[in-house]
Amino acid sequence: MTCHLEAPRPSRQRGARIAVALRFALLVSLSSAFDAGAADSSLAPVVITATREPEAIGRSTADIVVIDTETIRNIRADSVEDLIRRVAGIQVVRNGGPGQSSGFFIRGSSTNSTVVLVDGVRVGSATLGQAEFEAFSLAQIERIEVLRGPASSLYGADAVGGVVQIFTRRGEGAPRWSAAAEVGGYRSFRSDVAASGGTGAWDYALSLGREQSDGVSALAPGDQFGQFNPDRDGFKRDSGSLRLGFTPAPGHRIGVHLLETRLNAQYDATEPPFFDDPSPDFRNRLVTRVASIDYRGKPSSAWTTTLQLSSVVDDLTSGGNIQSRFVTRREQATWQNALVLDAGQQLLLAYEHVDERANADAFPSEQARHNDAGVLGYSGAFGDHSLQADVRRDQSSVYGGTTTGRVGYAFAAGAGVKLRALAGTTFRAPTFNDLAFPGFGVPTIQPERGRSFEVGASWQGDAATVSATLYRNRVHDLIVFEPDRTFCPPDPAYDFGCAANRQRARLQGATLAATGRWRDLDLRANVDFLDATDEDTGQRLPRRAAHQESAAVDYIAGAWRVGASGLFVGSRPDAGIVLGGYAVFDLRVAWQPRREWQLEARLANALDRTVEPVRDYRGLGRQAWLGVRYESAGL
Repeated sequence: MTCHLEAPRPSRQRGARIAVALRFALLVSLSSAFDAGAADSSLAPVVITATREPEAIGRSTADIVVIDTETIRNIRADSVEDLIRRVAGIQVVRNGGPGQSSGFFIRGSSTNSTVVLVDGVRVGSATLGQAEFEAFSLAQIERIEVLRGPASSLYGADAVGGVVQIFTRRGEGAPRWSAAAEVGGYRSFRSDVAASGGTGAWDYALSLGREQSDGVSALAPGDQFGQFNPDRDGFKRDSGSLRLGFTPAPGHRIGVHLLETRLNAQYDATEPPFFDDPSPDFRNRLVTRVASIDYRGKPSSAWTTTLQLSSVVDDLTSGGNIQSRFVTRREQATWQNALVLDAGQQLLLAYEHVDERANADAFPSEQARHNDAGVLGYSGAFGDHSLQADVRRDQSSVYGGTTTGRVGYAFAAGAGVKLRALAGTTFRAPTFNDLAFPGFGVPTIQPERGRSFEVGASWQGDAATVSATLYRNRVHDLIVFEPDRTFCPPDPAYDFGCAANRQRARLQGATLAATGRWRDLDLRANVDFLDATDEDTGQRLPRRAAHQESAAVDYIAGAWRVGASGLFVGSRPDAGIVLGGYAVFDLRVAWQPRREWQLEARLANALDRTVEPVRDYRGLGRQAWLGVRYESAGL
């Protein structure tokens, strides 16, 4: 891949988009053909993120994607962020290969405009205002739900682009255990073990995982700031998860969940006083701890209540010879009630209290704030019609009160066709860095505000699905770095700029997706078009590609599964230049000689493409993997 100083010519852009549209049209036709040859249909999955309570995905008025256990196993992605961009159409940027700092854009919204949950618990740094996907391992994950679109009326601040909810394994039934090991290029290694089951009133699930890789130098030679170091920037990640549950009576369960990940990742940089020496061994040492206790029960047939107490610690030590430490803590209490009003109709009432604290070497003292919120939601089905409406009031100790709302409608038109529309308001809260970081933060920063609208259509066949969504989101008072000190406080510390509410953004586009099954073939594809524009300047927002496509096909023959997948990312502006688009292809094969055993091989970036995910940074080249997996059938 190469960098270009100019954006592609408009005619080429139109030609590329036409080509993508034609490929998707062909895919729709193939999906119809696959459906015609199918015999059985699978049950529609149940999702939680769209309403905060379990709901059949077919009734949802929102744009939601489920990445189930089978998909996670078959795609064989290198990380959580790589998985979601291939399946859910999220754009991902990363400062190098796996283990490096990453960011992601749902519908063009920034990383800190997305809420990330683990089993209902909000995670991420309160100083940066975002979750670090590089901290999490796929070994502990059972499934992922990605809600694309406005969700502040359910989840509060920062749910502008959407919500990503990770669900870890939960035990039930006969004891089961599994183990897997995989070795790959760049001296890479992965392993994990897990056990789960239930006995009497108790259920349990335990998993442990380790990953490591020597990687390559995260920066390419000749970077603009002279920070290149030819050493390899590898990583190690250890993770563990424990879930225990006790059911004292039918319909009542008390659960405890503990999760911890430890990431040690090298990177390239320079440090004071002259910022001219890239030789120190720079590392990010990130520890993430999630602990929660919850109760869920049914006092009556029409009332389900949930209580959850949680604590999240995000502890980052970063640097070379000079170390900086950032520690944030988030403690949350939630009481949620679902009331069945009539058949197919439900009322949601919820209260949340959140305390956030941050300690950092750069802050003169501990930063703290709290937020109280109330949620009222309704969802109902009336024959072929579905309606959802919710409203939320947040009251922050820092920026005051904010009210957000959302309303959605869906119509089952028959023959598997569903039409839907949804509109909502959103806001993003300023982070502790925006408010208090010396020489940058401004205490009077206000939340960003957004208004979003979308329409969608989908078709569900026996063995094929097709969906399309058009969306438009306008965001005001974007919190950005303002280099003009005339807009900053008079303190000389702000001579180089500050945080400010300065920009307006227009985020609009289309998402197309299709899946199909025909005889021994499984097929999946996503196409995303994005127009992310700064309305004040007319310029494209940085690092957002105008289009991204992914496709995967698997051939299943007896004990064998052979597959290939591709990811296509368009050009995008970054730090004053336009990075050229790139394509990455992966190959994989799995052999299951017995039900419990599976041998796997894969070739990532099979064509050995040079990938520049962020200006001056580079991803891995071709990488071969060999692995073995064992899963007991239950004792």
